[in-house]
Amino acid sequence: MRESLKNKQERMRRILDRLYETYPNSKCSLEHRSPFQLLISTMLSAQCTDDRVNKVTPKLFEHSPTAELMASAPVEHLAELVRSTGFFNSKSKNMSACARMLMSEYGGEVPADLDALVKLPGVGRKTANVVLGTGFHIPGLVVDTHVIRIANFLRFTTQKDAVKIE
Repeated sequence: MRESLKNKQERMRRILDRLYETYPNSKCSLEHRSPFQLLISTMLSAQCTDDRVNKVTPKLFEHSPTAELMASAPVEHLAELVRSTGFFNSKSKNMSACARMLMSEYGGEVPADLDALVKLPGVGRKTANVVLGTGFHIPGLVVDTHVIRIANFLRFTTQKDAVKIE
């Protein structure tokens, strides 16, 4: 039997209410002091745990806390600082290119716009939505493989495409 849209929305609301009751103080586990640091931390979290990222970023942000400083840092130095996150060569190249683009296109500031964020090197929709929601308090839905699986399990959707689910 097919569930009506109204019933699905009511069921979703009950589930979301229960989640908010169970996890009232839920927040992003990546430690950061600015939208820029959140952006870089989120980029580093690909194929890595947030715990590992939080161990690496204090030293990284001691050296390069801003887009300006990261843009001028040698990529090899960035790579050494983030080595333990895995894929450190591509992550350091993306961090450097992202910081340079932030400097040239946005005056060193992280844009609070999905379309602008996904144009930055190393930034996809998932990272962009993390930055929008946590860094700028702009609602966005972060859809990864876990969200896809749970959204399907709860029958919120039958889609497998993250953009369609979002």
